[in-house]
Amino acid sequence: MSGTGPKTKDLRPKTPEEYVSLVENALFEIEDLRAAAEYDEDSMGGVLKFIDELESQVRALRDRMADGTYRFEDRDLPFMKLVKRTDDRLLPFKQLLVIINATHRKGLNVEEEE
Repeated sequence: MSGTGPKTKDLRPKTPEEYVSLVENALFEIEDLRAAAEYDEDSMGGVLKFIDELESQVRALRDRMADGTYRFEDRDLPFMKLVKRTDDRLLPFKQLLVIINATHRKGLNVEEEE
């Protein structure tokens, strides 16, 4: 139990399908955030500065999953630089992206039973 992060410990998906679903959900959230920012540019204009880059990088991840070239790796996904420097108020689904990254780094949350 020790050595794992407090919030991502058990939130990592258990199956490849659940992992793909998280990435799909992130893309939905990105599209939703873009629509909200375009509707209310005055108060959410800051979102438009990073949303294209974020969407492009998450789509690239999903594309690699779809074409079979995706591999787990113990290093951050490219979009994490952007996620880490973006305020939570501008990125309300930040935790979802953190969980996707934790899964990428540590693998699926598969518990071995003996």
